[in-house]
Amino acid sequence: QIQMAESGGGLVQAGGSLRLSCAASGRTFSAYNMGWFRQAPGKEREFVAAITWRGASTAYADSVKGRFTISRDRTEDTVYLQMNSLKPEDTAVYYCAAGGWGTTRREWDYWGQGTQVTVSS
Repeated sequence: QIQMAESGGGLVQAGGSLRLSCAASGRTFSAYNMGWFRQAPGKEREFVAAITWRGASTAYADSVKGRFTISRDRTEDTVYLQMNSLKPEDTAVYYCAAGGWGTTRREWDYWGQGTQVTVSS
């Protein structure tokens, strides 16, 4: 079992930046692929970004490519999502995911509780 706790969400103006963190505990964090998803009100949870357990490979949703960067610090058991050039449509609850790979919710095993990101226009 792995537990994750997201932080770093908040309110930001369009064009601004935020960095989300996901701190993991429990089983060996470094052995897991990690990802970020988001869910806006009334919408399905959607894939944002993912990084392999070694950090050698990353994947991004088309909607965030060039603006968001996923990274991980295996010594700190933390994964990050740097979000730049934020848009109002990025407003959502952002969830950290672990233990899978893919762009659908069912392909991931563990989930954090989420952190709210609100981008004002």
